[in-house]
Amino acid sequence: HKLPLAGNVQTLLFFAFFAAFAVKVPMWPVHTWLPDVHVEAPTGGSAVLAAIMLKLGAYGFLRFSMPILPDASREWAWLMVALSLIAIIYIGVVALVQQDMKKLVAYSSVAHMGFVTLGFFVFNPLGVTGGLLQMIAHGFVSGAMFLCIGVLYDRVHSREISAYGGVANTMPRFAAFALLFFMANCGLPGTAGFVGEWTVILGAVQANFWIGLLAATALISGAAYTLWMFKRVYFGAVANDHVGEMKDINAREFLMLALLAVAVLWMGLYPKPVTDVMDASVANLLKQVAVSKLN
Repeated sequence: HKLPLAGNVQTLLFFAFFAAFAVKVPMWPVHTWLPDVHVEAPTGGSAVLAAIMLKLGAYGFLRFSMPILPDASREWAWLMVALSLIAIIYIGVVALVQQDMKKLVAYSSVAHMGFVTLGFFVFNPLGVTGGLLQMIAHGFVSGAMFLCIGVLYDRVHSREISAYGGVANTMPRFAAFALLFFMANCGLPGTAGFVGEWTVILGAVQANFWIGLLAATALISGAAYTLWMFKRVYFGAVANDHVGEMKDINAREFLMLALLAVAVLWMGLYPKPVTDVMDASVANLLKQVAVSKLN
């Protein structure tokens, strides 16, 4: 961290780190692998990928790029913010037209991780704290949504939205859990999904009002694709015999979803224990980024 680095060396290393970490986040335009991987992966694989693996790229920016290459990070912050906004806005629109449930949630993950990188590169305490909160919240919410899709797939063996309808009639307990997770994905206040995104937006507004406004408008598309999918799958009349014969969740599935529901609500209603742990580290990181390493 104390090694002086020339500006061109920092730039070269910044883009080398970017090539690795951006694919892992994933950021636009190197996100195209994620939907296909989720479609092919089993339920457990999708849940682990969404909840844990995607966070490694964001952690890489936080742990390596920003403190080791502070001058390059500040110089190229505009690029990171621009790519994050494209992911948040454009990928949210792409999610609207998906017919495969896993692909829709995968594109949703790209948009939500865009909030993480946006928060990191506005370089203020609210933004970085919001990015960290969003990483944790996305792990709970996105992992839970993939598990919900897995519950449906176990019974009907289809990921197509058109194969479902009226699931709430045959699986009311499961539908109640799914409603909570879908609302958290929308960023409903009182859930984990709200805390991270709103804190990032506040940090972005603090840095530049228009950046914050653009990020906030993406919440509309997020609500649109999430509620559209929930309405098609869970509400209305029972769509077919397969849905009509579905059994509600068993004890194992109930316990799995209940633990995630508690985490989503706890973090949404009382995030202070998490933010208290972060505060000192965030302040130290921003202090490191503010110090130039140029020779």
